[in-house]
Amino acid sequence: MLAEASIVSSSAGSRRDSEGIPAITGALFDYFRCPDSVVHVELSGELSDDTGFFDFGDDITCYGRPVGCRPAQIVEERRPTVDRAGVDGDRLLWPFDLSEVVDNLRRERYVAPIHGSFGRMFADLSRRVYYQLRPILSIPVRKRLQRIRLRGWRDIEFPRWPVDVTVENLMRSALASALRAGRIDAIPFIWFWPDGAPCCAMMTHDVESAAGLAFCDRLMDIDDLFGIKSAFQIVPERYQVGEHRLAQIRRRGFEVNVHDLNHDGFLFHDKQEFLRRAARINGYIHQFHSCGFRSGAMYRNQEWYEAFDFQYDMSVPNVAHFEPQRGGCCTVMPHFIGRILELPLTTTQDYSLFHILDDYSIDLWKRQIDIIRDNHGLASFIAHPDYLEEPRATAVYTDLLAHLSRLRSAGQLWVALPAEINRWWRNRHHMRLVPDGAGWRIEGPDSHRARIAYASLDGNQLVYAFDSASRSTIPHERT
Repeated sequence: MLAEASIVSSSAGSRRDSEGIPAITGALFDYFRCPDSVVHVELSGELSDDTGFFDFGDDITCYGRPVGCRPAQIVEERRPTVDRAGVDGDRLLWPFDLSEVVDNLRRERYVAPIHGSFGRMFADLSRRVYYQLRPILSIPVRKRLQRIRLRGWRDIEFPRWPVDVTVENLMRSALASALRAGRIDAIPFIWFWPDGAPCCAMMTHDVESAAGLAFCDRLMDIDDLFGIKSAFQIVPERYQVGEHRLAQIRRRGFEVNVHDLNHDGFLFHDKQEFLRRAARINGYIHQFHSCGFRSGAMYRNQEWYEAFDFQYDMSVPNVAHFEPQRGGCCTVMPHFIGRILELPLTTTQDYSLFHILDDYSIDLWKRQIDIIRDNHGLASFIAHPDYLEEPRATAVYTDLLAHLSRLRSAGQLWVALPAEINRWWRNRHHMRLVPDGAGWRIEGPDSHRARIAYASLDGNQLVYAFDSASRSTIPHERT
């Protein structure tokens, strides 16, 4: 039975979020949507003055301010290890600010900038030259240039390829610690996906050329063969796309979103120019009747997102080893960047799979899907109509759709449009678990599709169940 205790945090006690939840654990309660009466939480000491990398336990790399030690400034340095959370009576003693670390990871604050003015100037010049030449470069030439640039990607230690679940590991560790500290059997929470779906998948298509736009009808036909609707992202100032063409896509049940402004690689290069471009992007968001956005080549600066009017963004990779801008949000779950919902890219893009890894199979995608399913996350895909015209690529893409269709038929995932995921996740954010006699009930929008799950310990492993009595568990990774 769930024991109730107030949540406080000693040195962070005065820091509370808009819901009155202590800031140190706000990310935990937002992630699980569990009652704010789970356990008594305190920092185990004073936070370091320095922000950097440290290890939590044996295998979780964090970026933030640990208690009692100075963190490393780059991930390759020898990192201090902070102990797992301690327990003092009913108090959970936490060795860092959990919400701060999670926010640092999601917003990629751990990514070191290019040092020195010469380095920045060289990077800018290289990018400008590449994007000026890109329209006339053949795929074999682009592939060779990109392989040179990406040399050594396998040696990147963090984030962890092919899918990084650091945030998920932190959340499970925190909930397991709360169970131990509170000496309680189970913690109820609002399940991640509607109708009890174990995980979610979404398909998106970034259209980057007139040839790609011409292939969209054929691509919609292929998607419809498997009953999978997808979202098309259109570059508004690269080529003219009339409202009748956008309406045609929408009439078929597909979604239209804005893809950058002109896809020149410089959306986030200068703040003032960015603000001018953001205003034009906002205009296209309304003109396209869109809710979502993705930047060109996955360039991003999440600290500037407040200038945008769209509801959700799809520009942040989980692991960005193959992207021009390295980093990654280290989570497979949607999350909020201010008022904007981020739907992270959690799988390898088709271009990288075919032309960087030279892999014309769905083996890597299946491996990534399995990891995401183990963590009950969002499997999000980008498949470009510009690259799928080639028969071999079309065959691989068809295999992927068939695999997703089989998983859906087996009840293993919910396949949805980005706008549907955005609507669900926003509604879940406003749901609450409230006491109902000896149990709980969910209040809030879309609550009829929500399910109450229970987290409990099976030995040292955190397990989830929908039925608190039978403990029929939902498979997922170890804690």
